[in-house]
Amino acid sequence: MNAESGKFGGVRALVVEDSAVMVATLRKVLESAGYAVDCVGDGQEALWAAREQPYDVIILDAVIPPPDGYEVCRRLRKQKVWSPVLMLTGRDSVHDRVAGLDAGADDYMVKPFDPAELLARLRAITRREVSERPVTLQVGDLTLDPGTREVWRADTRVELSPKEFSLLEQLMRNPGQVLSRTHLLEHVWDFAYAGTSNVIDVYVRYLRDKVDRPFGRQSIETVRGAGYRLRDDDGV
Repeated sequence: MNAESGKFGGVRALVVEDSAVMVATLRKVLESAGYAVDCVGDGQEALWAAREQPYDVIILDAVIPPPDGYEVCRRLRKQKVWSPVLMLTGRDSVHDRVAGLDAGADDYMVKPFDPAELLARLRAITRREVSERPVTLQVGDLTLDPGTREVWRADTRVELSPKEFSLLEQLMRNPGQVLSRTHLLEHVWDFAYAGTSNVIDVYVRYLRDKVDRPFGRQSIETVRGAGYRLRDDDGV
């Protein structure tokens, strides 16, 4: 399996798309912006290419020959491939957005798209620089290790999805502070999102079901009309 390689040498992008028309459109938009573009047409080729090349960004269609885009994203994250992923799909329901983000995608965009918005989204999810291994975060008896992607409540390990992990990390980096939904969308999903969304509320509920309720805690607090904050329960 060989990725069809682009000719430019700037930011390298992997396009995973089985529609020849969409591939041509994406290649034109990306190369005009200076991206080096590799294109593959199915899930197996995507997994191979992403492991072989440290891409700066992956543009991943949700509906491709198996494994589909959601499964490709899940497998890459399990294999500790952390290239930013922008998922493309023709469906725009909250369920589909949650599914894509829960699989480990950094952002979600519906086709057809505006080329200028596509490039803006890509700039947003690739602006984070790679840094040294981050320090472990501790709030009460809740521990999060950004390096190993592990979360513990006292001596019990808690399994989180990639987006649940990122949301909890943002809360733990700002203990006691009220974080608005807009702040969380921008810092966890890099959403260029117009209007309101209940995605944050859905994920807060997921987090509470995993890090609070099983342990008799209420550390993730809703501040009505303002957002959410993580309180230090101090093991109580």
